[in-house]
Amino acid sequence: LTGMQLSGNKVRKLEFLLAEALGRGADTLVTVGGVQSNHCRATAVAARYCGLDCHLVLRNSRRGAARDPGLAGNLLVERLVGAHVHQVTREEYGRVGSETLGELVCEQLRGEGKAPYFIPVGGSNALGTWGYLEAVREMEADVRALGITDVVVACGSGGTAAGLALGVELSGLAAEGVRVSAFGVCDSPAYFHEYIDGLLGALGAEHASRDLLRVADAKGAGYAVTREEELATTQAVAMETGVVLDPVYSGKAVHSLLGEMRADPRGWEGRRVLFVHTGGLLGLYDKVDELQPMVAGLGRLSRLEVPP
Repeated sequence: LTGMQLSGNKVRKLEFLLAEALGRGADTLVTVGGVQSNHCRATAVAARYCGLDCHLVLRNSRRGAARDPGLAGNLLVERLVGAHVHQVTREEYGRVGSETLGELVCEQLRGEGKAPYFIPVGGSNALGTWGYLEAVREMEADVRALGITDVVVACGSGGTAAGLALGVELSGLAAEGVRVSAFGVCDSPAYFHEYIDGLLGALGAEHASRDLLRVADAKGAGYAVTREEELATTQAVAMETGVVLDPVYSGKAVHSLLGEMRADPRGWEGRRVLFVHTGGLLGLYDKVDELQPMVAGLGRLSRLEVPP
């Protein structure tokens, strides 16, 4: 159990990344993400657990980057544990790139006598991918015992999907008919296949991503832009199962997965799905305005009349 403040798929990657950071004598972690990045929040908390400082480069709108971003969702935890927040606009992020922005902060820190360690977006590099290779080893026996036919996950930066897909292949589960599907919530399937190919190459794996997994488009209206029907799926799943999905990753992935099942029921007939929940509960707090009318519409709030 990692605790709410450190929950999510990024923890598995950070286990390996922080081991390297500490081994190199780093005193500060630097990483990059969106303004409600689950990865950045997990990194900030993990840094504190390990006695390290943390600097976050957060991508925001032009208007948002020019003012205090507040304490909604992941920002509350990040700022509560003392992370240094550096805001950039989406345009600056797109023009310069995440690694250049991270290096800019690292260079400033080195000038101050610090020893920074840079973690890429989502912790998705070859080393971080080991987190989900290890995850497959842990769940391998249960996948076989339960007759799982499909492993499904949301995909935002590629590392989790890469680790799961390669793990399923190396464990022999793929040869037994287990297939891996990743639902991309930001970039195109072609982008993710290319990025995952790079991770596989860095790991020394002689496999092509298209041979290991399928990537479907689940970004909808755009990254972190949640449509009413996607939130309705999140609400329905919570009421039916007690499982709370996040609005940016798992919520969109489940919505798209259920859409596929409705559109092609014969293609999923007889399949047994293991859906890997990647966390991100705190992101829901950034969607309270959209969720409020949906929850109120359930009609389950009343004033209890107490006899005098």
